[in-house]
Amino acid sequence: MGNSSGKEEGGEEEEEGAKEGEETEVKEKKKEQEVEVEEELPMGVEELLESDDPVLDLSYRKFKRLPSRVCGLMHLEKLYACGNRLRTLPAGISQLQGLRVLALDFNKMEDVPAPVFQLTKLTRLYLGSNRLMTLPPEMRNLQSLRCLWVESNYFQTFPRELYDLPNLKSLQIGDNQLKTLPPDLWRMEALRGLWLYGNRFDTFPKVLLRMENLEILDLDRNKITEFPSLKRLKSLRLFSYDHNPVKEPPKVGMEVLVVGEGAAEFLEEREARNERLRKAAEEEAEELALAGEEPVIHGILKNSSSKQATTDAAVTVEDGDVQEGETMVEEEELEKGEGELAFMEYDGAELEYDEEGVEYETEELICEGEGFEYEGEELEYDRVNMDYEYEEEETR
Repeated sequence: MGNSSGKEEGGEEEEEGAKEGEETEVKEKKKEQEVEVEEELPMGVEELLESDDPVLDLSYRKFKRLPSRVCGLMHLEKLYACGNRLRTLPAGISQLQGLRVLALDFNKMEDVPAPVFQLTKLTRLYLGSNRLMTLPPEMRNLQSLRCLWVESNYFQTFPRELYDLPNLKSLQIGDNQLKTLPPDLWRMEALRGLWLYGNRFDTFPKVLLRMENLEILDLDRNKITEFPSLKRLKSLRLFSYDHNPVKEPPKVGMEVLVVGEGAAEFLEEREARNERLRKAAEEEAEELALAGEEPVIHGILKNSSSKQATTDAAVTVEDGDVQEGETMVEEEELEKGEGELAFMEYDGAELEYDEEGVEYETEELICEGEGFEYEGEELEYDRVNMDYEYEEEETR
C-alpha cells in the first residue's frame, strides 16, 4: 500500500513537472515570436529609424511594443506612437532626454509608463483614449509640462497630482467620469484652457468661478441645468456649454465667445446692440467735429476694435523718441507673460467639434508661448484625422 501511494505521488510530481516544462516552452516561444515581430518592421519604418529627423511618427503600425532601436535615437524631439497596441514603453525610452513631445493616445495603457517620468523636458504629453484611472505621484517630475491630454479615459476623480505642475497651461480631461472638482482646484493658477466636456457634472463646479486666469472653458455634453454669471472671469474668451439642459446662455463678458444652444441668437443680439451703440457714438463724434469740438472716443469704440483703436492712436515718448503705440502695446503684452492672450476677433468656423479623434494642432492655442492669438484653424476640433505636423512651439 505504501509503495503504491508513493508511486502515485511520484506520478503526480512528474505530471506537474511536465506541465511546468510545457508552460516554460510556450513562454519562450512567445518571446521568440515577439522578437521576430520586432525584427520584421513594417514597411517604411526602417527608413524612419535611420533618418536623422527629430520627429518620428510610428502611429497606427500595430505595434505591441516599440522597436528597441527607438531608444537609441538621441536626436529625437517629438515621438508619435498613437493608435498602436502598447501597454507600456521600453525602459530605454528614458534616455531620450531631448524629447519634448510624446503622443501615446489610442493605445491600451492602464498606467502611465514609468520611463515617461524621466523625460523631464517634455512640454506636451498625449495620453488620451487609453485605460487610465489615476496618475502616479511621479507626475510631479514633469516640471516643464505645458499641455496634457488625458481625455477618453476612466478618471472618476480629478488627479490632484497635477497641482505640482507649475507650467501646465492646457488640460484636456474630457470624456471621463468626473462628477465634481476639488474645491482647491484654483491652485492651478497657470491653467489657461480646461476641457471638461463629456463628464457627469449635473451642477456647475463653483470652484471654476475662482479660476480667473481661464481663457477657454469647455463643459459640453454634461447635465448642467443652470449656469451662474461668468462675468467675474475677466480673462475668459471662449465658453462652450453645448448639449446641456439649459434654457439660455449664461451671462458673460462682452468679449467672450459662447457656443451652445441659443448662443447664436445671443451673439447676434449682442452684436446688434453693439452696432447701435457704435453708430450712436460715430454720429455724436461727427456732430462734435462739425461743431469744432474735440471728439470723444467712447468705451464701446475701444471694445469693438479690440484695442486697435487705441493702438492706432497711441504714441509714447521716451528719451525724446516717438514710438508707435502699436509697438508699445506689443511690448506690454510681452511683459505680461505668456499666460495672457490678446484676442482680436472670432470666426464661426473656429469651433467645429467632431468627437471621434484628435487633431494635435488644437493645443497650439494654449501652448505656443507669449502673445497667444486665436487664429481660425487653431480652434478647430477635428478628432478624425490625426495631424502630426506641429509648428515649432517653444518659448521665445
